[in-house]
Amino acid sequence: MKRYQPPVVSLFEPGSFDPTKHWYPKAQNAQMHSMVAFFLRMKPSAIVTRYCHLHPQVKESALREVLAYEPKYLLHAGADLFHVTDSQGNRKMVVIETNSCPSGQKSMPLLDEGQEQGGYRAYIAQTFAPVLRARRPKLNGGLAVLYDKNPMEASGYAAAMADHFQEPVFFVPFFEHDEDPPARFNDGILEVRVVNEEWKPMRAAFRYVTQKPWSRIPVHTKTLILNPILACLAGGRNKMVAAKAYDFFNADLNGSGLSILTPETIWDVRKNQLSLYLAKFGGQAVIKVPYANAGQGVFTIVQPEEFEAFLKRDFTYDLFIIQSLVGNYRWSSQTSKGTFYHVGTMPNSRQETYVADIRMMVHHTPQGLMPVSVYARQARSPLADTLTKGTDSWDMLGTNLSIDNHDGTFSTDASRLLMMDRRDFNKLGVSVDDLIDAYIQTVLSMVAIDKMAQQLVNQKGQFRQRLFKSLNPDDALIKEIMI
Repeated sequence: MKRYQPPVVSLFEPGSFDPTKHWYPKAQNAQMHSMVAFFLRMKPSAIVTRYCHLHPQVKESALREVLAYEPKYLLHAGADLFHVTDSQGNRKMVVIETNSCPSGQKSMPLLDEGQEQGGYRAYIAQTFAPVLRARRPKLNGGLAVLYDKNPMEASGYAAAMADHFQEPVFFVPFFEHDEDPPARFNDGILEVRVVNEEWKPMRAAFRYVTQKPWSRIPVHTKTLILNPILACLAGGRNKMVAAKAYDFFNADLNGSGLSILTPETIWDVRKNQLSLYLAKFGGQAVIKVPYANAGQGVFTIVQPEEFEAFLKRDFTYDLFIIQSLVGNYRWSSQTSKGTFYHVGTMPNSRQETYVADIRMMVHHTPQGLMPVSVYARQARSPLADTLTKGTDSWDMLGTNLSIDNHDGTFSTDASRLLMMDRRDFNKLGVSVDDLIDAYIQTVLSMVAIDKMAQQLVNQKGQFRQRLFKSLNPDDALIKEIMI
């Protein structure tokens, strides 16, 4: 079998930004829905006032402090959330996972049509550039974007970076199984192979490396990497540690009226123990490989046949997490907090409702942690009221758009994308208050992971390997981490 050959390093010069290359075709001329635009233009003070008005148990000072939080490691993140309700009709936004390399810009209609670079430029100007200015000690070298997925969006950041800094930016493929990658780390400094096989040092890089990034990017680097690998290990690419980070932060939030809402989660579960916890959830649950992403390594179990098929698989890692499943009112996991089920999309002409999640992207700015992009994704098949033998639950419940091509690359099923435009947004059946709820849940999860990342570094700035291993006792993962 011929080894996959990644593309060569390319260069984005100032003035090279082309919107047609960095947005989905359906997003290029889309008009943002007025309700979403209103939400994105809300000031933090107005969001606090509104949220506390609807949630009087929340302490206003605590919410202000969370929204003004200054992260040290996780500077931008995207949370995937389900819009759920219970038998009493209490609707909530529930965090499914938090992503330290989130996508979303290519799906987002422009908030300001006079700013054609949209969220790409907003992130570079308000998040990346201030951190680079404050970086000590200063390094000489170029600027780069590292990627192993989503070149449409990753290249948008490279083009926006070139315009903001008025210098060329290297666009560097960095794939997991590449035997001779065009990027390497030399004494903590990122070097990129350019023309004539010359290795050029980089002073900073935007990272869109998603597949086991800790296997080829060190935990500590002299080159500024956003987001750094520590943010991935602390929960941004590690669902196991993320679940614990949420739990610890919820304890800190006790008495504030705030909490991160997630499905009931059991961690550090070995394969031979999963049947016990599946029974605890009434035979319906979600099993996850904690370190996979892009919709890979997630298994929805609603019938015995699906669990039997799961058990026949071989896995690299030793530990799993198992979560309560959010399904239809007639078939969802039984938990100590009751049963939640999907609100789903508005019924179509065939009276079908689809599961959809919402991706909320947030970044650190001088104004605090602010939303920069929102979009939604719809499952392939409508949500069934009753289960029949042979039902494929993933088609009903899985929303990720990524498709693994099994050659080191991914493609996207954009037909299931729901944008925040005048056409798609109404299908979601959400309000401004729901968007505020999603934003606050995203911020809370982002802060939890950043706080966990800070705990994983000692006073000398070194990675606390023993602590990490106690939190994540998975030897297969530990061996992959590049210190």
